[in-house]
Amino acid sequence: MISGKIIGLRAVEKEDLVFLRDWRNIPEFRKNFREVRELSLTDQEAWFDSLQRTKHINYMFTIVDLKDNKVIGAGGLLYINWHTRSADFSFYIGKGKKYIDNDGYAEEAAKLLIEYGFNNLNLNKIWMELYEFDSKKINFFENIFSFKQDGILRQNCFEDGKYWDSIIISLLRSEMRN
Repeated sequence: MISGKIIGLRAVEKEDLVFLRDWRNIPEFRKNFREVRELSLTDQEAWFDSLQRTKHINYMFTIVDLKDNKVIGAGGLLYINWHTRSADFSFYIGKGKKYIDNDGYAEEAAKLLIEYGFNNLNLNKIWMELYEFDSKKINFFENIFSFKQDGILRQNCFEDGKYWDSIIISLLRSEMRN
């Protein structure tokens, strides 16, 4: 386990899938994810099986609260391109429908994942695609971790009867705060 002061990151286990499915299906969460359809437990099991086959490019973790070891979210570095040393960042706090919380869980979990990516996997760039209406996550990563905007994919998302832009943000190893 990768441990901080209040949270830990550990490998995703089959027993975590019910929590992850339930959180991914929260409508306020789901609209922010690329996978917009309602997920079944069978979908989560297929995703878990694909993680096992693609461990060389997908490093996914369950976020646990260290005081009781309960699952509170998920995060990972995915679709790693070992040539360019870049990874897509996936992240949310599901417990209490927080998504991004003000309790320190999100900040510590993201910090641990970023440090793991740069210091252990030797990545050069960690990036993510966020929809323009996901201001909570955009502000979180830009303000706390200094992610920078790389570009915009125009009208790349359809939500609530409207097309929205995707914003690509990233952090380079050389920009990481200590």
